[in-house]
Amino acid sequence: MKNFAAIDFETANAERTSVCSVGVVIVRDGEIVDSYYSLIQPEPNYYSYWCQRVHGLGHKDTDNAPLFPDVWAQIEPLIQGLPLVAHNKAFDENCLKAVFRCYQMDYPDYEFHCTLVASRRQLRQLPDHKLDTVAAYCGYDLFRHHHALADAEACAHIAIKIL
Repeated sequence: MKNFAAIDFETANAERTSVCSVGVVIVRDGEIVDSYYSLIQPEPNYYSYWCQRVHGLGHKDTDNAPLFPDVWAQIEPLIQGLPLVAHNKAFDENCLKAVFRCYQMDYPDYEFHCTLVASRRQLRQLPDHKLDTVAAYCGYDLFRHHHALADAEACAHIAIKIL
C-alpha cells in the first residue's frame, strides 16, 4: 500500500465518543507528505483518571478546543479517497464511527487497515506487538507515545514497511 492516511485518536474517558485529540499522517507513493493534529472538546466532556495518566490531556487543554465536526471538516479533504490505517484499528475505527453517530453525521464507510494485525502476522519474532515495539523494529523512535500525531506517525512508518 503506497497511499493511505494513518490515524490515531486519544479519548478522555471510556466512551468511544470522547475523542479529545486526533493525529493524521498522509502517505502518498510511500512517503509522508502531510500531517494534521488537533485537540478536540470531548463528548461527554469529562476526563477519567486513567485516560489522563495515559496521554496527559485534560480540561485545560480541550475546554476551548473545537468540536469534532469542525475538526473533521479540516481532515476530510486531506484523506479523501485514501484508506485509513491504525494500530489496533478496532479502537480507532470504533471511535470514529461513535463520534459520527454522536454528532449525527453520515459515516462514509471508510476502508480501514490494521498495522497491529499485520505486525502479529508478519513479525512473530517480536516480544509483543505494541505500537512502540513495532515502530522501533521498523526504525521509528516513538518518544511521545500516546500523543495522537506521534502515534499516527509511528503507524505510518509501520504501514510503509509492512503493508
